[in-house]
Amino acid sequence: MRTSKILSLSLPPELLREAERVAKKEGRTKSELFREALRRYIQERRWAELRQYGALQARKLGIKETEVEQVIAAYRKGQ
Repeated sequence: MRTSKILSLSLPPELLREAERVAKKEGRTKSELFREALRRYIQERRWAELRQYGALQARKLGIKETEVEQVIAAYRKGQ
């Protein structure tokens, strides 16, 4: 049984040529290249959401984002 699904993807010709060039240079398939690109995109989005959440929490606490590490260190020291 297959562990993956086939997906149809539309790309502008120049982007496809660039993807083919990169895949060939790195010795892997286009599928591998696109899977990695999608994993990285999802990971970046998760980090962006986490940073946004952290910024919101910092604002709620009335501290600057640059002060977060100091606040955490002070909290840990007091534990």
